[in-house]
Amino acid sequence: MPSVVSLKSTTMSSEEELKAELERLRAENEALKRPARGQMSLKVSEKGAVSVYGLGRFPVTLYREQWEKLLGMSDSIRQFIRDNDSALKKKE
Repeated sequence: MPSVVSLKSTTMSSEEELKAELERLRAENEALKRPARGQMSLKVSEKGAVSVYGLGRFPVTLYREQWEKLLGMSDSIRQFIRDNDSALKKKE
């Protein structure tokens, strides 16, 4: 039969290990919630708009109608970028 002291120290060690594992899993969970650097993600904002994360420091947030209007201009935007390529800076 194990002594009370060894049983107690085994229990404490197990509790400490469980707490450490719980903290590790919490940190891993938080890291998984954040998109990887350079990866874009979409979310619905508190006000019901669409936010794009990962383009820059802050998200780009527009309402549905604004995104639809902007996406409808995609060919014009691409052409504008081609036409103004020499004047536009590229972030590297």
